[in-house]
Amino acid sequence: MYCYNCGCLLTEKNFCTGCGADVGLYKKIMHAANRLYNDGLEKAKVRDLSGAISSLRRCLKMDRCHVDARNLLGLVYFERGEVVEALSQWIISKNTRSEKNIANDYINMLQNNPGRLEAYNQTIKKYNMALTYCRQDSLDLAVIQLKKVLSMNSRFVQARQLLALLYIKDQEWEKAKKELDKALSIDVNNTMTLRYLREVEEMTPAEEDSIRKRKEAIVYKSGNDTVIQPVGKKDRSWLQTLVNMLIGVAIGVGIAWFLVLPSRVQQARDEVNERYKAVSEQLDARTVQINELTSQVSELTQEKDSLSSSLSAAQADQVQIQANTELIEAVLMHMNKTGDEMAVADALEKIDDAYIQNEATESFKALYEALKSSIGREVARKSYDAGYAAFRAEEYDTAIVNLERAYAYDPTNGEALYNLGNSYNKQGNVDKAVEIYEQVIELFPNTAKARKSEGYIKEIKGE
Repeated sequence: MYCYNCGCLLTEKNFCTGCGADVGLYKKIMHAANRLYNDGLEKAKVRDLSGAISSLRRCLKMDRCHVDARNLLGLVYFERGEVVEALSQWIISKNTRSEKNIANDYINMLQNNPGRLEAYNQTIKKYNMALTYCRQDSLDLAVIQLKKVLSMNSRFVQARQLLALLYIKDQEWEKAKKELDKALSIDVNNTMTLRYLREVEEMTPAEEDSIRKRKEAIVYKSGNDTVIQPVGKKDRSWLQTLVNMLIGVAIGVGIAWFLVLPSRVQQARDEVNERYKAVSEQLDARTVQINELTSQVSELTQEKDSLSSSLSAAQADQVQIQANTELIEAVLMHMNKTGDEMAVADALEKIDDAYIQNEATESFKALYEALKSSIGREVARKSYDAGYAAFRAEEYDTAIVNLERAYAYDPTNGEALYNLGNSYNKQGNVDKAVEIYEQVIELFPNTAKARKSEGYIKEIKGE
């Protein structure tokens, strides 16, 4: 433990040996925070996540810089399916201690998997939509949304609790108990889950007793009527029972003679009505699903448009950053007086011409032109020497590259342009050679280069 005032290692004394500060109360607070962290860790090991959250939050109230407690709290939230809370805790932990912190690995685990992160984001949206449906009393739509939430994040305890609550409202006790058992397997001591489960268990035995009593009773048919005779009221006299059964059969036969046909007709009508009701419910469910899918398509279309705009902006920013970087590197090389103007020219030529013409700012263009003008004469001279040497050595590809650079940096160098045309001519690219010779004639009229160029053009065209 270190002193809060000077950072000196504390001893068993209640004062700091380095600066003399009173650290008695501070040591008690730190010890209490460590005890709460250990308590939260023990509870997390036995899946008492609610208890772990309570202990860890109390620990962080005493020591907000307790990185281990904050990382563990993020893990507990993540285990309960609360990804946003988990990320919040890990980001705070990273800002508290940026190096040698496992929270960096947790954050990278999510950020390096965009699909998984987007799935968690959709989970939160659908859960909030389910809450909205609940407030609007559209409980069927809320159930559909919550089922989708749990299919994407099965550990989302709050979603399971809300789904169980909707089942309880519809008196679907078995479904509610199933969801609550799953929630309890994730967080074994969650107060809300235990309270819902107790209410479900209080309602379930009443139905079980009713079923058990019906099973223990004597049931028989009397015509179209079902007679249920409890076991406790069973007549012990078998003769009386036999007489009663014979009388019942006789009455049943008589009644059936007059009632069986109308009863069958009514039964058929009831079956038709039930089928019609089932089909109507299916159509309603399909309509809800279609509306929901339409809404999802609209959301996905909007997200796609947004991502496309973001991508275009990011690409434009990347081109701008790259151009600025290349220009800065060229300026730095020139300022360092290294004497390597060719390297500066290489850096300038990496900048995209389209960016300079269409998107670059006036200050960017001015700096670019000033730097190019500063190195232009030396670059043009060295490039011409290298190009002419390559031309003499019959290395025409190299000659073309260097002579084009020489002319670009010094448009008054007619020799560079003339030898560039000769290089294309020797290379076999006669169309390009004619184009260059025509430029020599236009830009440098009444010169030996122009006259030679005219002769080469006639020779190429066979005149």
